[in-house]
Amino acid sequence: MNFKFSTILASAFIFCLSIAPVYADVVLYVSPSGNDTWSGALAEPNSDHSDGPFATITRAQEQVRAIHGKGTLTEPVTVYLRDGAYRLSQPLAFHAEDGGGKSAPVTYAAYAGEQPVISGGRRIADWKVEKRDGRTVWTAVLPEVKNGTWWFREIYINGVRHPRTRLPETGYYEFTGLVDLVEKPQWNNGVRQAMFKEGDLKPWKNLNDVEIVALTRWIETRSPIAELDMEKHMVTFANQSTFRLENTKNHESFARYYVENVYEAMNEPGEWYMDYQEGILYYLPQPGERPESTVIEAPAQSGLLSIEGDENNKVNNLHFRGIMFCHAAWEFPEGDAGSVQAAFEVPGAIRLIGAEDCTFSDCKIERLGMYAMEIGKGCHNVRVLGSTLCDLGAGGIKIGPGSSHTTVADNVITRCGRTYHSAIGVWVGNSGHNAIVHNHIYDLYYTGISVGWSWGYNPTESLDNVIAYNHIHQIGQKVLSDMGAVYTLGVADGSRIHHNVVHDISCHGFGGWGIYLDEGTTHMLVENNVVYRAQRGGFHIHYGKENIIRNNIFAKAEDDQVVRSRNEDHKSFDFTNNIVYYTEGPLLGGTWENDRFVMDYNLYWNPDPTAINFKGATVEEWKARGHDVHSRIADPLFVDVDADDYRLKSASPAFELGFKAIDLSGVGPRR
Repeated sequence: MNFKFSTILASAFIFCLSIAPVYADVVLYVSPSGNDTWSGALAEPNSDHSDGPFATITRAQEQVRAIHGKGTLTEPVTVYLRDGAYRLSQPLAFHAEDGGGKSAPVTYAAYAGEQPVISGGRRIADWKVEKRDGRTVWTAVLPEVKNGTWWFREIYINGVRHPRTRLPETGYYEFTGLVDLVEKPQWNNGVRQAMFKEGDLKPWKNLNDVEIVALTRWIETRSPIAELDMEKHMVTFANQSTFRLENTKNHESFARYYVENVYEAMNEPGEWYMDYQEGILYYLPQPGERPESTVIEAPAQSGLLSIEGDENNKVNNLHFRGIMFCHAAWEFPEGDAGSVQAAFEVPGAIRLIGAEDCTFSDCKIERLGMYAMEIGKGCHNVRVLGSTLCDLGAGGIKIGPGSSHTTVADNVITRCGRTYHSAIGVWVGNSGHNAIVHNHIYDLYYTGISVGWSWGYNPTESLDNVIAYNHIHQIGQKVLSDMGAVYTLGVADGSRIHHNVVHDISCHGFGGWGIYLDEGTTHMLVENNVVYRAQRGGFHIHYGKENIIRNNIFAKAEDDQVVRSRNEDHKSFDFTNNIVYYTEGPLLGGTWENDRFVMDYNLYWNPDPTAINFKGATVEEWKARGHDVHSRIADPLFVDVDADDYRLKSASPAFELGFKAIDLSGVGPRR
């Protein structure tokens, strides 16, 4: 099957899936205005209000289980959720008895034209309006916060995330020194104390409610302040930092940081402060806001929905379509300052274990303080299709070890890492046979797509993964280091990265690569990608074995264009039929001494040809070492490089070298 026809066929299938009705012998309805004593067989109450839809999803779930118990589930069952909010007192839990079969699936779907919302949030409505220092301030007393049964660090006002107070309001402070816990500290040795510049930290109200967020290497560390020594200008953290708090950009200086939840910093309309000691929430209203007409919500659940089976009793053929999930948050256990990478311990608001042939389609998963979804052990053939995952405290989707054959397709994943900055758009751990395709992933502070969880050449399950037709951009944004739009680890036999458009990748310190093959990446095929404006290089391999990099366009990186970071005794990669276009920085970065790589039939161009050399070697010297013998230095003749149009004119010399035109018409969501 040729690619163009297969793309059209796949697109048609997705489109048909989105409009096709679900024919079912059993149809149930749920509505916030319903009643759990009714039959659930009517979409709305009858004229005498003696029957109508159920009021709760759990009641519909009980009815589906009752049908299961009668052994009559031979046709599809659909539960339609009517418009409105379904507020949870605990996460919804689905088990094997809630699923269906291949010819008789169970589907929970939005009623046509309506938007049901499953929310783990509480509305804060009992506001007192008062004047403080000439300003209008709203206050709400929350006894559950005071007694420790409710804790949150984010609120949403009319559906929009609003920040706790932050200092500095923009940018960062920097520590001036560290109190190390070992005599000869390494980068991964945490600290409990640091020195600060006079005036940056102060003995603010409820000092232990103030949280420090420090950025180092590829992670953030979060900790409340335990103590301030104003004479020594030393802060003691409640939690030991995960890594040593050094500045990744300059190891002779120390980490950047900011502080949140400072009462004295509450200055701008829309800001809020939480007095956790007294259980009082303070909010500075925006112009035109009134307590009675302003919806202010905070997350009150650490999860929204779980689908959990076991090895002998899987949850099968359970589907969710057109539903919005929002308002859930999670916090690291007391004493834990954060993760070592990717915020991978942060769970998903929607969590699947032991699930097969289950689907989430056309859903919205947003306004969370955690990952949106987590697909875990024992899951196979789970699909996330055509959904929007946005405004997330952590990342989009985690695909964990013990799972396989997950499809993440046609989704928009954006505004991630708002609390846990190191979270990832789509994280695939030690898991294989997954397809991450046709997604739009943007506005993250760390990596867009990460595949693999094995450092080096040990056996792994992360095989036969496909990353294709994704549009990935605005990644990193100079917040963290050592990241890329697409990041891989370990042995990856059968895995492919192809037909992705990647651009505008930036970092603080090192990293900021477009396609980044990290430790031990082996047998990865990277082809037909277009990567431009990646700060530290369009392509980077730390170390790996026998990878193939062919028929890609790497353009306009800010520093190095192609980077290789370690010499090894085996071949790193074949780099062939690629176009590298640049106007600044060197062509090659890193280490290229041992010649254990193959480069040929490539096209290189800089408008200043005198700037072209190969890690200090002239073209002739480079060829004498056996590299790029058939490659050329010539203008690739892009249609309009200034407008980021990287199509090639028919006269491009790249075609003479065997370059094949890259069809990017299918990149991004197909609907």
